[in-house]
Amino acid sequence: MTAFTGTARLTRLALRRDRVQLPIWILSGVALLAATVSSTNQRYPSDADRIEVLRTAVDSPTLLMFRAAPTGSSTGTMAMFQILAFLAVVAGLMSTLAVVRHTRQNEETGRAEMLGATVVGRHAILTAALIVTVIANAVLSVLLGFTLVGNGEPASGSFAAAAAVGATGIAFAAIAAIAAQITQTSRAANGIAAAAIGAAYVVRGAGDALGEVQANGYTMVSAWPSWLSPIGWATEVRPFAGDRWLVLALPLALFAAGTGIAFALTVRRDSGVGMIPARPGPTRAAPRLLGPLGLAWRLQRGTLYGWAVTITLTGLTVGSLGNSLTGDNALPEGAANTINSLSGGDDGNLIDSLNTAMMGFMGMMAAGYAVQALLRLRSEEAGGPAEAVLATATGRSRWLGAHLTIAVAGALALLLLAGVSMGLVYGLSGDDLGGELAKLTGAALVQLPPALILAGFAVAAFGLLPRLTIGLAWAALAVSLILGQLGELFELPQVVRDLSPFSHVPALPAGELTVTPLVALAAIALTLGAVGMALFRRRDLAL
Repeated sequence: MTAFTGTARLTRLALRRDRVQLPIWILSGVALLAATVSSTNQRYPSDADRIEVLRTAVDSPTLLMFRAAPTGSSTGTMAMFQILAFLAVVAGLMSTLAVVRHTRQNEETGRAEMLGATVVGRHAILTAALIVTVIANAVLSVLLGFTLVGNGEPASGSFAAAAAVGATGIAFAAIAAIAAQITQTSRAANGIAAAAIGAAYVVRGAGDALGEVQANGYTMVSAWPSWLSPIGWATEVRPFAGDRWLVLALPLALFAAGTGIAFALTVRRDSGVGMIPARPGPTRAAPRLLGPLGLAWRLQRGTLYGWAVTITLTGLTVGSLGNSLTGDNALPEGAANTINSLSGGDDGNLIDSLNTAMMGFMGMMAAGYAVQALLRLRSEEAGGPAEAVLATATGRSRWLGAHLTIAVAGALALLLLAGVSMGLVYGLSGDDLGGELAKLTGAALVQLPPALILAGFAVAAFGLLPRLTIGLAWAALAVSLILGQLGELFELPQVVRDLSPFSHVPALPAGELTVTPLVALAAIALTLGAVGMALFRRRDLAL
C-alpha cells in the first residue's frame, strides 16, 4: 500500500457528495458571465459608449477597487473589466469550500477516521479533494470559454479569460489545503481561506487603483501590488488585450507549492488534530458563559470582528470619494446613468446615487454576516455540541434565540459601522459632518429589514430542512445579490428583481424614506424566524 492508495475511490465518493453543490457553483458563474456579456452589448453597443465609461473608471479609485483596471474598449475587455475579478472570487470560494469539506470537515465529523481504518493511504483523502476541485475548475473554465465564444468573442481571449478564472480557483484550493492542515475545525479553515480570498481581492484592487493611465486615457497598467494577488494574476492575463498565457504559470506554481506543503504537513500531525492545537480554556468559565446568550456571543464574536473590519474599511474607502465626482471630476453621462441605475434614486445627485448603490452592498454584507452566524446552529447540531447543551436545562427556543439575537444585533452593529464610517469620511471632506453622519447612518439602517429576511430564511431552513440549511441559506444570499443589486445592470424584468428583499428598500439617501415597505419586510423576517423556531422545536436533532 502506498500513501495514495484508495484515491480513485475517494474521488468518486467526493464527486457523488458534491453532485449538487459543485454544479450550482459552476452554473451560477456561467450564468453571471452570460448576463454580464449580454448587458454589456445592450448598454454599451458602440466603441464610443464603452470608451466614455472607461475614461470615467480610470479616474475613480473606488470603481477600480470593485472592478479591475480596464485594458481595452472591445466588448470582451469591457466585460472582463466588469466581471473577471468577481468570477475569480467565485472560483476561489467554490474551491476552498470543496477542499475543506473533503478534508478538515471529514476529520471533524469522524468520517476520516472511518476511512483511515480501511485500505486508504495517508495522502489519499487530500489528493481526492484536490482532484475534485481541479475537475470542477476545469469544467467551469470550459463552460466560461464556450459562453464567451457563443456570444461572438474571439476564442483566444475567451479561453484565456476562462483559464485565468480556473487557475485562480485551484491556486486558492492549495491555500485551503494548507489551512485544513493548520487548524482543528472546518470553520477556522474556511475562515482562513475566505480571508485569503478577501485579502487577494483588496490587494488586487489597490494595484488597479494605483495603476498608470495610458496615453489613450481609458486603459491602465496595474501597479505592482496586483502581482502579489492570485486574483491580480487573473486580471494580468489581460484577456482580449494581449492574452498573456504565461502569467498562468504563477497560480499553477502556487498550486504546486501549496500542495507540496499540505502533503508535508499531513505526515507531521495526527488525524483530527491541526498543526496549531486547540488552546485549553481557563479552569473556571466566566459567569456570562453560564447562559446560552453568553455562549453564543463567545462562539460568534470572532466572526463579527472579521466582518466589522471588512465593512469599516469598505465604508472608509467609499466615503473617501467625497466631492471627487463634482466639478472638474464630474462623470460623463453614460457612467452617471450606470451609477443611477444601480441606486434606483431619483434626486439627481450623483454622490447620493453612488452612496445609495454602495449602501445596498453594505446591506448584503450585513446579511452575509447574519447568515454565517446562524449557520453556526447547523454546525453545532451536526457536530454534537448542541446535543450536550440541550441536554441541560436550556430549552431549544432559548438556544436558538440566543444565536438569533447575536446575529440580529451583529447585523445592526455592522450597518451602524458602515453608515458612520462613510458619513465620517465624506462629511470631513465637506462642511456638514453632522448632517452627513445622520443621513448616511439612516441610509445604512434601512438595509436591516431585508438582511433580517435572509436571516429568517436561514432559521426557517434550519427548522424544516436541517441537512440542506447551509446550501439553501447561501443560495438565497447569492440570488438576492444578483437580483437585487445587479438586476438593473443585467436588465432583468422588475418582477424578477422583486424576488430580492433588497429591491423593496427605500433608495436612501438618493430617494425618499417610505416606512411601509420596511414594516412589511420586518414582518416577513419575524414570521420566517418564528416558523423556523416552531419547526425546530418539533423535530429531532439531525446529524
